[in-house]
This record gives sequence, C-alpha cells and structure tokens, in this order.
Amino acid sequence: MVRIMGHRGAPAYEPENTLRSVRRALEMGVEAVEIDVQLSRDGRLAVIHDETVDRTTNGTGRVRDLTWEELRRLDAGQGERIPALEEIVESVRGRVHLVVELKQPEAVTALAQFFQEHALFDDAHAISFWHPAVKALRQLEPRIKTGVLLVGHPVDPVALARAADAEALVLNFAFVNRELVHTAKAAGLMVFIWNIDTIELLKPFLELELDGIGSNRPDVLIDYIKTHPR
Repeated sequence: MVRIMGHRGAPAYEPENTLRSVRRALEMGVEAVEIDVQLSRDGRLAVIHDETVDRTTNGTGRVRDLTWEELRRLDAGQGERIPALEEIVESVRGRVHLVVELKQPEAVTALAQFFQEHALFDDAHAISFWHPAVKALRQLEPRIKTGVLLVGHPVDPVALARAADAEALVLNFAFVNRELVHTAKAAGLMVFIWNIDTIELLKPFLELELDGIGSNRPDVLIDYIKTHPR
C-alpha cells in the first residue's frame, strides 16, 4: 500500500518543519515524514525550508549567515524552535520513514556524515533538486538511499535517476502519469509524488503503483484510504 507522507510534518495545521508539526503528522498515522535541511553558518543541519528565515520565523536573514544559536532563538511559530536534524530523527525513528530534502549542495558532506553517524541507511531517504548533490551523497556513502526531485515529466526518467545514482524519483504530481510510473517501476525505481491535499486529486493516483504520496493534510488522505480499502 502507498505510504502517506507528511510534507514538512502537517503544515496545514502546525508550523512547518517543527517538532510540533512532525508530532501532529505522527498522530495522524503517516508512514513517512519529509523535512528540509540547511546548514547554519557554523555547520549545524537546521530543519528549515527557505533560504531565509523571514517567512517561517520572527527573524530575518539567510540561514547560512546565522549561527545555530541565532537560529535557535527564533520563533518558528506557536513558540516552536527551528529543530536540529537529530531532534527530528529522535522523534520519528522506529516509527516512520524519514525523507530528508537537502536544500544546499554545500551541505552534502555534513548530511553524508550525519547519515553515517546515525546509521540512517534503512529507514530514511535523502532527496534533492540538486541532482549532482544526490550523486555526491552516494559517492561519499553508497549505503544512503537517495531520490531526485523534479517538477516536470522527463523524456527518460530512468536515465535521469541513474545519472544521479538515485533509487527513487520524487515528482510533482501534476506531471505524473501511468506510463511514467510503469517505466520507473519496471527499472526498479521507487516513485514518490507531492503534494496532494484533496480526495479529488488523490483518487486517480491510488490506481498507480506509487511508493509514497506527500501531503500538507495527510489526515485527509489517510482517512479516505482507511474507509475505502482497495
């Protein structure tokens, strides 16, 4: 059965990429959680999506220009703090799959070391729009499971994943059809899509052999699937 993945936790209900948001997603019954990571100025892996802190916190400035201590002082919504990646791992480990989106190519080495130190080889994926960074992760640590993010419908999805030495395609749902999924699955690739938040959008994708569906409202999808078993 397809995994329903909380995109940045459960951001339709809680501040995105926070421990509160991740906990809410877990309470909803997700089987995977996706979060974003960037490096602070002093090399910590901070869980935040944007290049700057302006949209999601009460601060201003680029993440890479702020120290971990400065980032930690910010309010990320409802009194929540920007989490460190290890805090997210502690919250989800042994419960659900973790999908870590790498936002900066500069963070490749730090993320590879993190996966090694925490032995995240069986219960996590590292994904990125920066496909050379995905390839670099596998070169640094071949045991890391990886995926390439893409908005679009590639001519050769298998070649695209192979070029990055990735085992998964992570695609915007609007560009995904049965042929693409069949081609990818026949080559042994996993296929994740993002983001679906309504039942109307969900229904046709339940007919496909998907491995995961990301959602900002994971409870909506989970409740529907529970009441409409296939």
